[in-house]
Amino acid sequence: MYLAAVSADHAYIAGTRPPLIGVVTHELRAEPAPGWAAAPGRSARDRSPARLALRLTYTQALQEAGAIAVVLPAHGFTDDIEPLLDRLDGLLFSGGPDLDPATYGQERHPELGPDVDRTSDEYELALLRAATARDVPLLAICRGMQALNVSRGGTLHQHLPDVTELQHRQTQASFEPAHAVTAVAGSPLHRLTGARRLAVNSFHHQAVDRLGPGLRVSARAPDGTVEAIEGPGFALGVQWHAETLADGRLFEALVGASAPSLRVAA
Repeated sequence: MYLAAVSADHAYIAGTRPPLIGVVTHELRAEPAPGWAAAPGRSARDRSPARLALRLTYTQALQEAGAIAVVLPAHGFTDDIEPLLDRLDGLLFSGGPDLDPATYGQERHPELGPDVDRTSDEYELALLRAATARDVPLLAICRGMQALNVSRGGTLHQHLPDVTELQHRQTQASFEPAHAVTAVAGSPLHRLTGARRLAVNSFHHQAVDRLGPGLRVSARAPDGTVEAIEGPGFALGVQWHAETLADGRLFEALVGASAPSLRVAA
């Protein structure tokens, strides 16, 4: 196991090489103006590449926890995945737009959000599967947690208002909690935070439905909505935006699991 799965106190030791952690982002904004001239083999998508729109709270949280962060856009070119994983020590999958429900075998709900991009989805899911195969430590936030579940064969509730009355889309500032979640006793989330009850923010209308094989639920909201999941090694997904809360424990845990000098044998 990894030390960080037990305690965030071991997240970083001065003098060791900071781990390089890739922040995978689906926060892309359409740019209709062509950026490239037409050329053989260059698709319309390639000619008008999107612009990145990731807020740097993710990279700041990782840097404060002792890592070096590098942003990885879900650009769709899956042939770079294995070389990327050769160089990275860990991964953080950020929030973003809804996944295309076709990736988990469903039709689109009328309330599906904008900016759904199947090509980027498939890239992110392929990266998650490859990282799982290599046992690369990963933290998945909001949409990232949903993608983690789908990558393991799970499904999603496409629109939570269909199944619960609890408001999961807050209107107050992102650094203010919206509701509490209850961590499963003895889970890695419980151990690394030292608490069963956690106050979290909430900015989603989708959530885990059928859990993917090999994953476990580690926290739920008061209405039963899955708020955190975990897998073997260090694979943790949380539905809340931990990067905007004044709590670096999840990021310290990822850094500790990703630092080669801090890994120990199971």
